[in-house]
This record gives sequence, structure tokens and C-alpha cells, in this order.
Amino acid sequence: MKRIAVLVSGGGTNLQALIDAQQRDALGGGQIVAVISSKEGAYALERAKNAGIAGYVLPRKSFDSNRAMTVALVELLKDLHIDLVVLAGCMIIFTQELVDAYPNAIMNVHPALIPSFCGEGFYGLKVHEKALAYGVKLSGATVHFVSAECDGGPIIAQKAVEVRHDDTPEVLQKRIMEQAEWKLLPEAVRLFCQDKIRVEGRTVVIE
Repeated sequence: MKRIAVLVSGGGTNLQALIDAQQRDALGGGQIVAVISSKEGAYALERAKNAGIAGYVLPRKSFDSNRAMTVALVELLKDLHIDLVVLAGCMIIFTQELVDAYPNAIMNVHPALIPSFCGEGFYGLKVHEKALAYGVKLSGATVHFVSAECDGGPIIAQKAVEVRHDDTPEVLQKRIMEQAEWKLLPEAVRLFCQDKIRVEGRTVVIE
């Protein structure tokens, strides 16, 4: 069994997609054993509690730097014997210590088709605002491994979603969540937990 920790900062909709998949035994034998929030009072912690999953808080404001927070996070993950770390709406950019501790074992879901609308500063509604401003006809979601480069790790899976002429950022965000994020992320976790993902350089091979 792969032990999974999900890192969150807010409402936890992607966490809920993972919890739902776990409850229907669709995580390939993996089990979410910890939800770790960068903010006190995040609703994602309530979702974890409702599912009987242990919740932890590492408030960003309690640390002098992202590096200090990252070091504390790695220590907690090691204490919990975590095999896979999933960033699900976690708004912290962690430093190299996390990547070093979990090479090709940290997943993130990004609400765009990387390399479009990604990198530092592209998060939440900002991604969808930029996509609409640019006038793209397709957007979507990407699940990728986390590397030292923001949104730059090997891509595991992508799914395109139609952009409509009357979309608002909020409407587009909801459609991409429903049609892409909530499906891609649990599937990527399942493949990892079944040892069906291999990374060769920057290429992800699904076996």
C-alpha cells in the first residue's frame, strides 16, 4: 500500500475528488493517510475529518521562509512514512528540499495545458483570466510531477476542455475542474500506486 499525503490551502475540491476515488477503491491500493494544510481553518481539513483522515496544519505565517516551512514539511512527511505527496490547491511554492526528499513522487494538478498559462504567479482564477484574455479555444488541466522549476516537472496526463465565447473565469474554472481536474488527478494517483508510471528524463512512460 502506498501512503499518500495531500497538501492543501483552501476548500479542497481536488482533495474531495481523491477522497471520493478512495471510497470507491479507485486509487490503486493507495491510501490517503494525511491532509496537510498551509492555513488554519481551511475547509479541506473539514473534508479530511469527515472522511476519517488525519489533518495537520503547518501555517505558512509561522515560518520565516518557504524553505523553513519546507524543511518542517519534509520532517512531518518522513515521520508519517509517506510514499506520494499530492499538491491539491496548495498555494505554497516549496523549495528544493521537498523535491530532493521525494523525487518523482510529488504530483500537482494545474488548471491549464502546460506549458500555457503556467509558472510563478499563475494560480487559481488568474490562470483562467489569462486564458480568456488570450482568446484560446481550448484550455484544460495538467497533472505533472513537481520539480525545482515551478510547473516545470514531467507531465503525467493532460485533458483539453472547450473554452466558450461567453465564459467567465469562474465558469471556465468550474468546467475544467469537473471535466478534467477531478478525473485526471485520481487516475494519475492510481497509476502511481500501481507502479505503472516510469520517468525517463523529462518523459513519463505509462506502463
